[in-house]
Amino acid sequence: MKTIKKLFFVFALLAFVCSCKNNNSNTPTTNTDNSTEKQSDDKTGQAFITDDEATPNCLQIAINSPDHKTLVAAVQAAQVENALVNVGPLTVFAPNDAAFAALPEGTVENLVKPENKETLANILKYHVTPGNLSTTILTKLPKLGQANNQYIKVEVVDGKAVIGGANIIASVKAGNGIVHVIDKVLLPPTE
Repeated sequence: MKTIKKLFFVFALLAFVCSCKNNNSNTPTTNTDNSTEKQSDDKTGQAFITDDEATPNCLQIAINSPDHKTLVAAVQAAQVENALVNVGPLTVFAPNDAAFAALPEGTVENLVKPENKETLANILKYHVTPGNLSTTILTKLPKLGQANNQYIKVEVVDGKAVIGGANIIASVKAGNGIVHVIDKVLLPPTE
């Protein structure tokens, strides 16, 4: 399992490096008005490429879902969009809006603040497992190694996998894995 986790992080790092904007410093630039260049606020990377023909990736599935607006806002606030499209296969446990609404009042608003970006990214990574794990496979595993280097317990209740206390209410195949819609936000254990 440690080898798989190491490979996952190597691939994640490689995907991050590959998704960075390629700036060619050998190309001369001309600035005729002597003002400083404006920094681009455009988002770059594969997460922002549109393609109407391919199977939607994990991020596109969440973006196109009317029940995952809070999750998408959290992913954007943590700036982890590219991680959900570049690396694969992935199993993403996607809490719906009702799951976020069940958190204590003010929790989501606090987490999406810029100063809490790392905490939010850690929580979101706790919702991602390397591999394409169907519900059948999940029922055979006692725990999962998550993208934040922590483990989450898998229980079988009435023949169905329950992930960290969250029920899987739907599953959608993605171009880079699978998205399991869950009814609870998974919070990593504190150390």
